[in-house]
Amino acid sequence: MTLTPDRTRDTTTLRIGDALASLMPHGLPFRFTAYDGSETGPEDCPIRLHLATERGLAYLLTAPGDLGMARAYVAGDLELHGAHPGDPYPAMVFLLNNLRFRRPRPAEAVRLLRGLGISNLLPPPPPPQEHLPRWRRTVEGLRHSRSRDAAVIQHHYDVSNAFYEMVLGPSMTYTCALYPHEAATLEEAQTAKYDLVCQKLGLRPGQRLLDVGCGWGGMVRHAVREYGVRAIGVTLSAAQASWAQEAIAAEGLEGAEIRHADYRSVTESGFDAVSSIGLTEHIGVRNYPAYFGFLRERLRPGGRLLNHCITRPTNQATATGAFIDRYVFPDGELTGSGRIVTEVEDAGLEVRHHENIREHYARTLAGWCQNLVDNWDEAVAEVGIGTARVWGLYMASSRLAFERNEIQLHHVLAVRTDERGGADFPLRPDWRG
Repeated sequence: MTLTPDRTRDTTTLRIGDALASLMPHGLPFRFTAYDGSETGPEDCPIRLHLATERGLAYLLTAPGDLGMARAYVAGDLELHGAHPGDPYPAMVFLLNNLRFRRPRPAEAVRLLRGLGISNLLPPPPPPQEHLPRWRRTVEGLRHSRSRDAAVIQHHYDVSNAFYEMVLGPSMTYTCALYPHEAATLEEAQTAKYDLVCQKLGLRPGQRLLDVGCGWGGMVRHAVREYGVRAIGVTLSAAQASWAQEAIAAEGLEGAEIRHADYRSVTESGFDAVSSIGLTEHIGVRNYPAYFGFLRERLRPGGRLLNHCITRPTNQATATGAFIDRYVFPDGELTGSGRIVTEVEDAGLEVRHHENIREHYARTLAGWCQNLVDNWDEAVAEVGIGTARVWGLYMASSRLAFERNEIQLHHVLAVRTDERGGADFPLRPDWRG
């Protein structure tokens, strides 16, 4: 039996706009309207929020913070006007710079909740785009077990290849690009990123490359086509693997292989290089020793590892926020670049170069948001309005986080030395970028 709230017994005695205004010590900076007819905030503000339904109010009250806001917005109960849903970045900047809540005293909070209706404290079912909470995922399988990793990767990456083509563009590359100059396009920047990774790895014709978490095969295809290597890519996403295999066949690339598999299933060793581009975020900090140890064992002496991943400005291990965890990267976990370097070194690899390119990720996300805006109607037709809203919100908020140094993007280049300490490494870096 499913219990649903009986909202007919509970009458609201406090207007929603008045309740919101009471929590703003300096006044509401944007225009707010609600389904109960209340309104507050400057009438001429271009940024406007409309709370359209009682369900939206229940979302906000039962999950205060980014999760409740996201639920109401994704479900269409909280409407944003003044910014495109494919790129709500301008509205988010405005709200972040101007919105200042005060925390109500306990007695005041009780009065506000009573005035808004006690029935609104019964959580409505979340939107279908939301993944299971962490405790439910634990019931489904141990965190970062092969089965649970496969489930969360499927949640994020098996959305729709057609949708990803609209957002990512022709490169089908879902990782930070590298902008070689101010006027570079997104596609030019993705090519420059792959070139930089190949050069840092010192790739030469005939060498063997392993790309873990290969996505749609962009690194594999670029390295084989432009550097003459033989490459194996592995991904847990069936949709990614299928797309990449078709792209390799269409290009007629000899020596390029994409596997739909867990990276831990790779048994080959003696690779000249390993690239890990955007996978470490999914591994879990406690699993770093095993992860980097596994990658070291795949390398020959003198072989190089390039680890490209999102990091925090500090070295504490932290889970992603509630919105990101439920809607975008379930089980994602970030830490600082210092922890990455430490774990790489403790695994027996020598770190030779380390850099932060976070500003490039902010630009990359701006490019993806523009692609979503340009293809909005087609994207909504492909995946639905709720999922399209999730992506606009996620990419715009991530852009803000990179710009404000709340998250970073680090390259850590390391080598497996031989038994005498030889690293087969140039006296000075010989790559461009």
